[in-house]
Amino acid sequence: MSAPNAPQALPESFTAGVLAWGIPRMRDLPWRRSRDPWEILVSEVMLQQTQVARVIPRWTAFLERFPTPSVCAAAPLGDVLREWQGLGYPRRARNLHETAGVVAANGGFPRDLDGLLALPGVGPYTARAVMAFAFELDAAAVDTNIARVYARVVGERLTPRRVQAIADAACPLGDSWVWNQCLMDLGADVCRARSPRCEECPVRRWCAWRGD
Repeated sequence: MSAPNAPQALPESFTAGVLAWGIPRMRDLPWRRSRDPWEILVSEVMLQQTQVARVIPRWTAFLERFPTPSVCAAAPLGDVLREWQGLGYPRRARNLHETAGVVAANGGFPRDLDGLLALPGVGPYTARAVMAFAFELDAAAVDTNIARVYARVVGERLTPRRVQAIADAACPLGDSWVWNQCLMDLGADVCRARSPRCEECPVRRWCAWRGD
């Protein structure tokens, strides 16, 4: 018998179903064409409280002005905050400016979870997102959309620790970049918080919650 807190084991066919659905439908987002950790971090920080359509032009403009951590760190905080205007939550811009200083002083980004978590304003999701999307390391990033997919599939109200354990167990080794992107798209486009499109879901057969 499994221990009470052991991660839910999802079948390999679950993984195959997500990837087969997601790869040909993957949204063409500009940060998905990058493996630069600074560009990935900026996108993730912007996306925390802002819709994708609004982030795209602001991400491009921000990186045109602050293309590297060194450039951002050398700029006055006021310039960074002005570039951030309209995105809300200016603390996110302050944290980016502080992180840029740390990264510039250290000569680059850390590549491990603890090192990334030590950066100002970087939490568990963002750290794993940088690992997976910039460095293509094996890391399961759990945002709101991904957490909802796992909670519905296993049919439980999941704590952050529990859903992270399930996500870690499900993440296919060597494919974390595409896996996380496909899961995000599944949660955003099909397994939505409101009006989920269960009839279109590629993992419906394994879902304990599905809306029959």
